[in-house]
Amino acid sequence: MTVRTLHLLGSPVLRQQSPPVARVDDAVRRLVDDLFETMRAAKGVGLAANQVGVAQRVAVVDIGDEDPPALALINPVILDRGDELETAEEGCLSIPEIFGDVERPSHIVLEALDRDGKKFRVEARGYKARAIQHEIDHLDGILFLDHLSAVKRSLLLAKWKKSRKGQTGYLKEVTPEPAGEL
Repeated sequence: MTVRTLHLLGSPVLRQQSPPVARVDDAVRRLVDDLFETMRAAKGVGLAANQVGVAQRVAVVDIGDEDPPALALINPVILDRGDELETAEEGCLSIPEIFGDVERPSHIVLEALDRDGKKFRVEARGYKARAIQHEIDHLDGILFLDHLSAVKRSLLLAKWKKSRKGQTGYLKEVTPEPAGEL
């Protein structure tokens, strides 16, 4: 497994509609493993392939012990969104230190392929449903900022630009924390 470089806001791949995976093979399984490794090293709860520069419909979600198991999502499709909406703060590994309140359905039913190419269906609620929707948005070239009002989005983009002052490029190396000493 490899910790990959993250693409940050401004990288064109983040705005691409990711094409479906034609066949789940060793390269796709490696991508899934790398996504989990990178997400955990960056202390995230989800990561989409385009966030590491790969335009494919692959994402991972792991919100921890709160609602296991971790999910590998290949060619995910939301089949049903509940009527009840929830607003909660979201952030993104591709837009570090920027957060905004996003309204999303609190319940979804999803169909996808797993790491082995087997179709599965899952119901998710609350935080897990939010994380899954956030990652599927990435696969469609949508960022959480796109769900905010124009005013709020402008304020957060100004904050982002200020935080990036003097920095060039749209890539960020992820450095995993060293393992604890025994």
